[in-house]
Amino acid sequence: MKFHITTFGCQMNVHDSDWLARALESRGWQAASEDEAQVYIVNTCSVRDKPEQKVYSELGRIGAHLERDENVFAAVGGCVAQQVGRGFFERFPHVRLVFGSDGIAGAPNALERIAGGDGERIALLDFISVYEERERPEERTVSLPGSRQAFVNIMQGCDNFCAYCIVPYTRGRQKSRNPDAVVDECRALVEAGVREITLLGQNVNSFGMDKGGTGDSFADLLFRVAAIDGLDRLRFTTSHPKDIAPEVIRAFGELENICPSLHLPLQSGSDAVLKAMRRKYTRGRYLDIVDGLKAARPDISLTTDLIVGFPGETEADFQGTLEMVERVGYESSFSFKYSDRPGVAAVNMEPKVDPQEASERLMRLQTLQNSITRKCLKNLEGVHSVAFIEGLSRMQDGEATWWKGRDPAGRIINVAMEQSEGLEGFMVPVTVVEAKKHSLVGQRNGEPW
Repeated sequence: MKFHITTFGCQMNVHDSDWLARALESRGWQAASEDEAQVYIVNTCSVRDKPEQKVYSELGRIGAHLERDENVFAAVGGCVAQQVGRGFFERFPHVRLVFGSDGIAGAPNALERIAGGDGERIALLDFISVYEERERPEERTVSLPGSRQAFVNIMQGCDNFCAYCIVPYTRGRQKSRNPDAVVDECRALVEAGVREITLLGQNVNSFGMDKGGTGDSFADLLFRVAAIDGLDRLRFTTSHPKDIAPEVIRAFGELENICPSLHLPLQSGSDAVLKAMRRKYTRGRYLDIVDGLKAARPDISLTTDLIVGFPGETEADFQGTLEMVERVGYESSFSFKYSDRPGVAAVNMEPKVDPQEASERLMRLQTLQNSITRKCLKNLEGVHSVAFIEGLSRMQDGEATWWKGRDPAGRIINVAMEQSEGLEGFMVPVTVVEAKKHSLVGQRNGEPW
């Protein structure tokens, strides 16, 4: 069978799609273009309304491909699948499988059953109380571009129930993996040639705190993974500020291979709005964390998520967000207008912020962030760094070949080199010579390794 996967949403969805592709390939299935595929898999996101609408548009668009053969079918996975469930069967006759985030472990077997059956429809929507280990398909060869970087799930779901967030309803309650299983997977990846690992979870800082946990904290896990011989870079996301431990902050100063970057969602700079959001921290607590991180690792790059126009947000509340963005000096941020999501507490909160006013606030916030981002990148000119090469850059000119890499903090660095192939997965010493709007230009100052 030939399959095609389309992915919306977060890094966890990207990782889930990659795992599903490898699991199907281990069964003899073949990844293919849309024009050639027999099975279309859409991995979905419902954290905001816009990505959810994209799913319906995507399913309608691929309907033309499905009309050519009655044996061609579609599957929908992820958060929208969990939310809408069997409703996809009624709205889209060509959808034969829906699976939620807890159901993905059974998706490969279900797809095989459907492909060999007689029109069967399957829904894998039940939540489970403990993390179910997935099959471990053979890792792809590390000679492929980008394959020296890997994501590793350490948990599933969330127990926080922030007032605006649909995740606990679509991904279920928090379930931590056994730390030994995480370490074993990371070690196997490094032995296969992976040089950079990103640990993934809805809230990695609360790892091990659920009923399925073994008592090992996230800090314990972090130190164990960092100790794997041959692991050059270690990242993790996402971190909820209310749960970050002093030991995790300390790790940034003690572990050389932990990258000097952290995504730490603020959401709002107003204590009143944070309380309404049920975030369970204050501006003061958040700033204490930031100060601790900068003391442990002065070169740390901080990024964040921000919501404008949350119900009840006043102009004074929004000014508090602008003040926090300047005070912290985020290198970049993901900022969005609030949108109601079904079933969350904020749906019933009043007063709603006028959409035009929310749009104006979002523009002001993003203008400020763009200014801070430019200053952060400009300050890096002349700095010596190391670019982890991911592939060819889009900025090709002249006789040399431009390559795209990332520095330890995850910033894009484009560097020109004589080699026109074979540098994916190499580390290249560089000096930053120019700051662009959202990236850096580097000059090689040593041999790749």
